[in-house]
Amino acid sequence: MSDINITVPDLASQWESEVEGMSSTVQMSQHPAYQEIISMGNQILALLLRELKNNPLYWLSALSQITGENPIKPEQRGKIKQMASAWLEWGKNQVYII
Repeated sequence: MSDINITVPDLASQWESEVEGMSSTVQMSQHPAYQEIISMGNQILALLLRELKNNPLYWLSALSQITGENPIKPEQRGKIKQMASAWLEWGKNQVYII
């Protein structure tokens, strides 16, 4: 497999340009480029958590699909920054973020 630090940003860029204007997050997350990112699995968690700081909404679904986890508390749902913070905290606790 190619270097994920090169592949993921390329796929993310392709995905962003091709889903621009879509209102359905479900449809956006089913895009082939997004699914390819998810298929890379645990090896890209640290990279996605870093990306989450810049684009909090984009990677929430991918993180959940890859890990099978949901660290977001009920009171945080719908609050993108709080949801991202919950994932970043999860990443620190799982030692994906140092």
